[in-house]
Amino acid sequence: MNDSSPARGEAVVLDVWCELQCPDCRSALDDVRALRARYGDRLELRLRHFPLDKHKHAFAAAQAAEEALEQGRGWAYVEAVLERVEELDRRGEPFLVEVAGELGLDAEEFDTALIDGRHILIVDADQAEGKAIGVSGTPTYVIGGERLDGGRSQEGLRERVEEIADRLLAGRA
Repeated sequence: MNDSSPARGEAVVLDVWCELQCPDCRSALDDVRALRARYGDRLELRLRHFPLDKHKHAFAAAQAAEEALEQGRGWAYVEAVLERVEELDRRGEPFLVEVAGELGLDAEEFDTALIDGRHILIVDADQAEGKAIGVSGTPTYVIGGERLDGGRSQEGLRERVEEIADRLLAGRA
C-alpha cells in the first residue's frame, strides 16, 4: 500500500482546487455533487483555494469560503457563490457577505473576517501548495497522488476520479 492509499475505515481524500469566481468551477459543481452522492462519507472532499489573478474578487471569495467552513457551512457556501458567479463579478465583497446571510451564517462575522484577513494565510498556503504540485488552473482535482486538470477539459474527469476512488476504496477492504 502506498502513502496515498487510505487505511482501513478511512475515507479517500479528494482535494478540489477551486476558485469561486471561475465559470469552469461552477460547471464542475454537478460532478462534485455526483461524487458526494455516490460515495458519501467514504470520500472526503477538501476545498483547496487557487484564486486566479484574472478574477479580482477570487482572493476575497476564498477567504469568505474559509469563514463559511469555520461556521460549518463551507460547501453550501461554495455552491451558492459558484451558482452566481456573474453576481460576484459585479458586486464583489458585499455579495459574499450577502450570501452568508442568505445561508443563515453570521454575516457580520463574514464582513469582519474579510476586513481583518484572518483567513489569508490559509488561502496563501493553498495557493503556494497548488503551484508546487503543478496546479495551473481550476478546477483541478488531486486523488490518490494523481492530479487531474479540469481547467483544460472536464470531459471524462468525474469518471477518472471514480476509477481512482474505487481502486483506493477496494484496496482498504
